[in-house]
Amino acid sequence: MCKMRVKYKPFLKQVATAALTTVLLYYALVFVHQGTIWLFNTGILVELVIAFFFLLAIFVSNSFISKAYTSGYFSRLSGSWKAVLEGITVVISSVILCFVLYYVPYRVIYYLADTEVELLPERVRLAYVISSVASLFFYYFVERQRNIKQLQAEHLRAEQLQKENFRAQLESLKNQVNPHFLFNSLNVLNSLIYVDPDKAATFLSQLAEVYRALLDSGDKQLVPLEEELHLANAYIYLMQTRFGDNVQFQVDVPPACLHLQLPPTSLQMLLENAIKHNGSTANKPLQIRIYTSEDKLVVENNLQPRLEGVTSTKVGLQNISSRYNYFTHEKVEVAQNEQTFTVALPLLDVTRYESSYS
Repeated sequence: MCKMRVKYKPFLKQVATAALTTVLLYYALVFVHQGTIWLFNTGILVELVIAFFFLLAIFVSNSFISKAYTSGYFSRLSGSWKAVLEGITVVISSVILCFVLYYVPYRVIYYLADTEVELLPERVRLAYVISSVASLFFYYFVERQRNIKQLQAEHLRAEQLQKENFRAQLESLKNQVNPHFLFNSLNVLNSLIYVDPDKAATFLSQLAEVYRALLDSGDKQLVPLEEELHLANAYIYLMQTRFGDNVQFQVDVPPACLHLQLPPTSLQMLLENAIKHNGSTANKPLQIRIYTSEDKLVVENNLQPRLEGVTSTKVGLQNISSRYNYFTHEKVEVAQNEQTFTVALPLLDVTRYESSYS
């Protein structure tokens, strides 16, 4: 419901603007010709309806033209030729709309009314000129400026999102470059080299995969769940090799959800937080579940805080939530009770996201 309001809000605003503009302009002309605005009859109602649909068509047409010249195919053009071609497109569009929505309806009305009154050529030409001038006015002073501001807002939004992505990448890298993590990883690798060289090679490749994925994630806004699970599986392998059965993972993600997207490294950050803040032993293993529920990716772990205590800055969750705010109105859900800690990440359909912000 919220997405539908976002999608249709610009059109509803155009309808309201067209209705208000129609009434104001029409009765301004009535006042000029009649000296009063207290006039209303069936003929006036018909003219108001025709004028409303004409203005609404002008607004919709202008929005398409503006998008085409600011962010669409014709945005590749540059220089004065682009401005000239843009103005010509607006005029041609207004003339066509004037013919279809003004001239044709009036001819039909006169024909159905079986009247001998004809539209004077001067009046038709004046209608074309006025509609062209009005269309150019609304285009350059209303629609084009609105589209330019919207485009600037999108650029600013993209830059802010990129900063959040870099911040998340830096946070993940800081955690992985943490001396304890490196020491523990190298210690595990060292013990495997003599005991199981093949497993040592696999461990090293998975460690390299984690770093590669973190370094590659900085310039991406969203990644498919399949790609995020690839990073998570590499991280899970490292943790299982290090902790053994003390940390247990259960991944249950259906193939139908793998195309859905989420901010990069978000799943890996949640796994990292679960291990960081909870203790684990052979008798009381840390159990982490990864599954989907109602288009959300859920990470759930049993709650058993470390005895030594770990200060939580909540930077990771705040960063994930901030990045989601750029794409959806859905929120990252965090729930905790005496037994479990759960985080639910919305899984985004890219096509639906694009239509919501178009």
